[in-house]
Amino acid sequence: MVDRLVMAVTGQLDVGKAWGSLVAPNDKVGIKISAAGGELFTTHHDLVSAIVDGLVAAGHPRSSIVVWDRSLEGTKGAGYKKGDGFELKSIPPRIGYDPKATLSAPLLGKLVWGDVDYISDKGRSIPLSDTENTSNISHFSRILANDVTKIINVPVMSNSTTNGIAGCLYNVTIPNIDNWRRFAQGTGFGAESIAIIYANPVISQKVVLNLMDGLMGQYGGGPQSQPNFALPHATIYASKDPVAIDTIALKRLEEWRTKGNFPPIGRLASYVQTATTVGLGNSDMSRIEVKNVGR
Repeated sequence: MVDRLVMAVTGQLDVGKAWGSLVAPNDKVGIKISAAGGELFTTHHDLVSAIVDGLVAAGHPRSSIVVWDRSLEGTKGAGYKKGDGFELKSIPPRIGYDPKATLSAPLLGKLVWGDVDYISDKGRSIPLSDTENTSNISHFSRILANDVTKIINVPVMSNSTTNGIAGCLYNVTIPNIDNWRRFAQGTGFGAESIAIIYANPVISQKVVLNLMDGLMGQYGGGPQSQPNFALPHATIYASKDPVAIDTIALKRLEEWRTKGNFPPIGRLASYVQTATTVGLGNSDMSRIEVKNVGR
């Protein structure tokens, strides 16, 4: 499925040439997975293996490819192991973020241990004030800012209880910054910032392909695993346009939520439409063509 999709997206008839049209031999390639869903709902191991095999066919040594998420808690149960050959990395608290790679937003967040600018009151005779551990600054992860030059974005097809959909736009933004909780408070204002974060060249100029893992779909309680609200979908979506994929997935998730008597998530996912206004892609369903890639 992965091979057919990447050839269809790039218009190439050979898997190696298809991946080679997306990444150059001197690129440092990273695959951003979602590992929040545990054994059942982490980005499927076989899908990542197929991407890695394609990159190897394009001339990239397996050991040079980085596969990462903020935490790797879900990867062991999902079948990831050291013998895979690629580099599996998480983002260590504090030191895993680049102090020089920053973004600001007009939304204060309360810093916690693990954020770069968090101040500990250990050893202080005067307790910290409420404002000393708040900030409107976030830092990009070192993996994103420094370690990779091209990104294959591989989210799962899931809702997000705080941001509507944990799709393509979400997958490379929220899990890749510190002081992120301010953007995940269940408010449209915070959620809309996701489009602005994605537009930063640190992300937007590096993502060359989005592959949404829709082998399973989850419409409630995501992105953590909630099997009661999941169902087989047997589909992978591929596009260079992250907004188009999120728009299609959001529509399907809303349909499933309606059948399950769940409230709509469109308000929390308003950043998908915002992403169109800042030039990241297309959210108009009438202008999105979905092609089924057969055998």
